[in-house]
Formats: sequence, structure tokens, C-alpha cells
Amino acid sequence: MQTIAKSSADHGWRALYVAALFEPDDTRLPARIAEAERALVLRARELFQVAGDHIEEEEALDNAMYALNALRNVYRCERPLAQSHAKAA
Repeated sequence: MQTIAKSSADHGWRALYVAALFEPDDTRLPARIAEAERALVLRARELFQVAGDHIEEEEALDNAMYALNALRNVYRCERPLAQSHAKAA
């Protein structure tokens, strides 16, 4: 049985996920989110193809995807507000 629970791919998606969560530049945030999502999907596909129980990492991937989706929605909602405040100033 192969085990890849802590491979470099695991660390890769986590680093990209954290980078997206803490991106301070609003103009770079959509790209960071997209990059992290791609890494999450690739890792999920890797886990699907490998025998074994990876439930903890699969749950972490699901949670991360949910959080990135929420972050994107907040960004989309707040961006028009920020633009309208800039025009009013």
C-alpha cells in the first residue's frame, strides 16, 4: 500500500492556500485564489488515484476549497463597495 499523506504535493497546496488567505494586495487576490484552487484540485486527483485512507487530507482539501470560495465571494461583494467609496472621495 502506498502512502503519500505528507508528500511535497500536500505541502504545496497548503502553502498556496495560506498565501491566498493572507494576500494583502486586493488586485492579486483573484489570481492567488485561482492558483490555490488548481493546486487543491490536482492534489484531490492524486489522492483519488492512490490506494489508502486519506480522509484527513481529503477533509482538509474540502475545507480549504470552501474557504477559498467564501473568500472569493467576500472579495466580489466588497470590491464594488470600495470602488464606489473611491469615486465619492
